[in-house]
Amino acid sequence: MAHKSGFVNIVGSPNVGKSTLMNRLVGEKLSIVTSKAQTTRHRILGIVNTDESQIVFSDTPGVVNSAYKLHDSMMGYVNASISDADVLLFITDVKETEMNHKETLERIQKLEVPVLCLINKMDLSDQEQVKEKLEYWQSRLPKANVFPISALHGFNIDGVWEQILAHIPESPPYFDKEAISDRPMRFFISEMIREKIFIHCKKEIPYSTQVEIEEYLEEEDIVRIRALIIVERDSQKGIIIGKGGEMLKRVGREARIEMEKFIDKKVFLETFVKVDKDWRGSEQKLKKYGY
Repeated sequence: MAHKSGFVNIVGSPNVGKSTLMNRLVGEKLSIVTSKAQTTRHRILGIVNTDESQIVFSDTPGVVNSAYKLHDSMMGYVNASISDADVLLFITDVKETEMNHKETLERIQKLEVPVLCLINKMDLSDQEQVKEKLEYWQSRLPKANVFPISALHGFNIDGVWEQILAHIPESPPYFDKEAISDRPMRFFISEMIREKIFIHCKKEIPYSTQVEIEEYLEEEDIVRIRALIIVERDSQKGIIIGKGGEMLKRVGREARIEMEKFIDKKVFLETFVKVDKDWRGSEQKLKKYGY
């Protein structure tokens, strides 16, 4: 049997479950997941290898109308994912009535590659509502294969896999067969910290925060990590640190527990907070932070 390889890219509006689906398909928590929109900022690859295939999944930021230079960068990842997909997974959910970014939907409608339209969170709806959504999205994407899923509970994920494997082209692997992502360990460590900030901080704070790993030192029995949390305002710095340093301690403690599970080794984590004014609006600063 010939070897198959391909890029299966996930796109959709904010908060419809793209990262949950990615983690479910890959079998590892590579993308951070919170209840807040715009949690994902980068294009993150997750690689699933078998003897006969290599599937390269791509999680992307939610499709947004730009308000910052950072949003322009995020939409760049989305547009690249639409352009280079061998199979596109367009994910919506039972609550979304219309994709909020018409230009992106129009691009998807014109694609020649296979498109799977996945209606997520069907466990939060009834049969009649699901039927209505199936009919609606089939009319909007007539060439797509449309079906309901629950990424959180794994419903119909086997059906997604069947469709992916049926449409992936014959090709040698693109990455080493032992790889699970193209991202370095420092990236995943920084994302774990950012996830805890999203969970525990309110309003604009999570969106104004960037995490940089200044030191990642692997010793025999422990990994020593120094992380810098970057915010845009002095007032935000005070909120991240919290009264008596409690917020920073909480974020660090919960992130460290997750790091130890991911690395499978004891972690010593130091966290610091720094102000870099209006970093989201500066093209130069965004490049410095890897966007």
